[in-house]
Amino acid sequence: MARSIHKLTDTGIRTAKAKGRYSDGGGLYLNVTATGTKSWLFMWAHGGNRREMGLGPYPAVSLAKARSRSVELREAVEAGRDPIAEKRQAPEPTFAKCAADYISANETEWSNEKHAYQWRQTLGEPCALIRDKRVSQISTEDIKAVLKPIWSRKPETATRLRGRIERVLNYAKTMGWRTGENPAAWRGNLSNLLPKHDKRMRGHQPALPYEDVPDFMGLLAQDAALSARALEFTILTVARSGETLGARWVEFDLSKKLWTVPAERMKARAEHAVPLSDRACAIIKALSETATGEFVFPSSVKEKRSLSNMAMLMCLRRMRPGITVHGFRSSFRDWCGDHTAFPREVAEAALAHKVGDEVEQAYRRGTALAKRAKLMQAWTNYCFKPATSNVVQYQGKRAG
Repeated sequence: MARSIHKLTDTGIRTAKAKGRYSDGGGLYLNVTATGTKSWLFMWAHGGNRREMGLGPYPAVSLAKARSRSVELREAVEAGRDPIAEKRQAPEPTFAKCAADYISANETEWSNEKHAYQWRQTLGEPCALIRDKRVSQISTEDIKAVLKPIWSRKPETATRLRGRIERVLNYAKTMGWRTGENPAAWRGNLSNLLPKHDKRMRGHQPALPYEDVPDFMGLLAQDAALSARALEFTILTVARSGETLGARWVEFDLSKKLWTVPAERMKARAEHAVPLSDRACAIIKALSETATGEFVFPSSVKEKRSLSNMAMLMCLRRMRPGITVHGFRSSFRDWCGDHTAFPREVAEAALAHKVGDEVEQAYRRGTALAKRAKLMQAWTNYCFKPATSNVVQYQGKRAG
């Protein structure tokens, strides 16, 4: 067994793309498949034969966790024990238990608590037909039975559910509880049993047509609730809900009209600079005059917490049922494409979407900010046409 250990780094693991096994030393390997999926292996020699044991997928099992487990396994091997035989003695879990284990192992890598909550909800009642089944007993017919009732009626939900079931069963296979093909896989499997979704039906949340945005924004500006200000700010900056709700005062430089969202709150895990329009700046300035904590949009119920995930959505439902907060990003993008001459890459950068390779992205970060500032002001001007005052009146208590 190699003496040199801890050869791998978190950065190296995240960027590893070539198929192969990467040694961390001491029998621990990162296995990268041809499709780019990554998992951990512990390898050792016994009786002249090489043996290997899966330790779980990356990033659900972090480098630190894999190293800790490999220490336990090295000690077992040195003591003459058989880790695989010991593992087989552990009872095979049901799908419900396997899903819970996967979520528990993976949720530290997710951007917010809402993500874990959504996973638990998705893999709960919708999976009632398979939750009590042992993971090795779940078949393609079982997955089809789970998906078929909602496949055509709720394509977005069904697609998301299939993907999450697939990942849980991949986890089960890596942990040694399943063998063979994944019954929730789409290509070459469910693609032969379920109709393909129209691409126009997937990947988009219900959005307000951009032609209706000015009237909506005029009504929204009359609502004095803090949730209304959060929603207005989110629309003007085309941010995601979590980026707005977690906003802290230290992230703003109003002298430069700039909001810098830290990497940990961004979907792409990269810091994002947001140019602020006059109206967006006015919202922040008005709220700063009555600030009492670190959050720009604080909870009125829980001390030292931000507004809840539901605050903006409930405000939106009262005004315009049937659309989502996230949908305003689509409204913005459609408006950009139909009614402006701003380049596509500028609009995509405003949405924090990645365009091009790493070199191109780095260049755009340095050159597109001024263009994006003009775009965000143009979007604000459109949202409030005919032009309204940039002064935002905020009064009353901080309602949610």
